[in-house]
Amino acid sequence: MVVPLPDSFRRTAVQAGDVRINTVVAGDGPPLLLLHGYPQTHLIWHRVAPLLAARHTVVLTDLRGYGDSGKPAGGPGHEAYAKRAMAADQVRVMRELGFDRFAVAGHDRGGRVAHRLALDHPAAVRALAVLDIVPTRHAFRHVDKAFAEGYFHWFFLTAGGGVPEHLIGGDPDFWVRTRMNSRHSGGAAFDPAAVDEYVRCFADPAAIHASCEDYRAAATVDLEHDEEDARRGNRIEVPLLAMWGEHGFVGRHYDVPAVWREYASDVRALPLPTDHYVPEEAPERTAAALDEFISG
Repeated sequence: MVVPLPDSFRRTAVQAGDVRINTVVAGDGPPLLLLHGYPQTHLIWHRVAPLLAARHTVVLTDLRGYGDSGKPAGGPGHEAYAKRAMAADQVRVMRELGFDRFAVAGHDRGGRVAHRLALDHPAAVRALAVLDIVPTRHAFRHVDKAFAEGYFHWFFLTAGGGVPEHLIGGDPDFWVRTRMNSRHSGGAAFDPAAVDEYVRCFADPAAIHASCEDYRAAATVDLEHDEEDARRGNRIEVPLLAMWGEHGFVGRHYDVPAVWREYASDVRALPLPTDHYVPEEAPERTAAALDEFISG
């Protein structure tokens, strides 16, 4: 059973170039794009979006390769799942909906897409919120034993020869539930129907492959793009809100505000008493923080 969103939330499929993006829209007011992470779908925002829709037009999408969005096959260079390509999808979606400039908030992989979106399309973004991440470039440049243990999937999912696809495909239900349950503490419990929906979407072999390509891109072409931005001195110039779970790896392992100040000029910071899945573990506080940030 799919987690119900209010009847005011309307579902559509937006053609963004050669990829169809599953999209849900509700509310009235300044536009806010909400992007999900791994191994989830737009439904990670199911407790947050109705609260924000009272004052904003909220747009929830499934990233390419995830949920009910299109799943390109990918290729040797992994460019089909570069954050640059995924960010361009989202800009096209917002333009199709009539929004040339908007705020964007992304959790986990969605935060990395949102970061790239703000770098590649600065005229489109008026505010950026990133949830429970530090920049990909920083994470890879500071790998240690704790990171390798806590984020082992970053390396497992990049393996070639179809190895992660084969192993995850043997029991995707186990993989999704184990990944999520191992990174949850201190907040509200997951909605079982939401988790069932994540499993339904992720059980598609094309989704498993696409998500592996997402991580392969992060370790290759995404890093090339990030290093080029660093060489050019490109930074996020719009206001950036970094939110993170103080019980999770990010909160315990990094000085999150200090890291983001290396990449952005105007950083606000907010730790929350959660683990990784901030929008599901602390929805009211997440919604209130986002509302205050983008309304300010």
